[in-house]
Amino acid sequence: MLSQEINIPHYDLDDIFWENDADVYGVKASEELRDQKLIEIVNQDSWIVEGVYRSWVEPSFSTADKIIVLMPSLSVQEARIWKRYEERVSGVAVSQKRETFEGVRNLIEWNKKYNSEKLPHFIENCEYKEKIITVTDNLDILELLRN
Repeated sequence: MLSQEINIPHYDLDDIFWENDADVYGVKASEELRDQKLIEIVNQDSWIVEGVYRSWVEPSFSTADKIIVLMPSLSVQEARIWKRYEERVSGVAVSQKRETFEGVRNLIEWNKKYNSEKLPHFIENCEYKEKIITVTDNLDILELLRN
């Protein structure tokens, strides 16, 4: 939505972290290829990247103008994860990702820990704390742009 609103290309970090051509779900891309793709993205004049990664995305943090942390409620996040899974399994949403029911349950558990431990730790200890803007809703991001 933000990408369309301000006409800046958007990149999903999952698309460069995971090997989307693998025969099974959950195979990581090589670190060399992943890092090369990230550098290509951040070397552009403008870009938006989206994902929950921290350690290998430092080039995006250091070159970003803003780091927007979207923190909807956990119930909203879980509902979105299940909806995305159902849309992909039913064919409503076309995707190369081949999640399994078990994989989605594992993602829900990972997401809980991420929200309760990893994300707060990142926000508190980020080297680029002055760039961080925390919002709870997509519309909050658009409101930031209007101000």
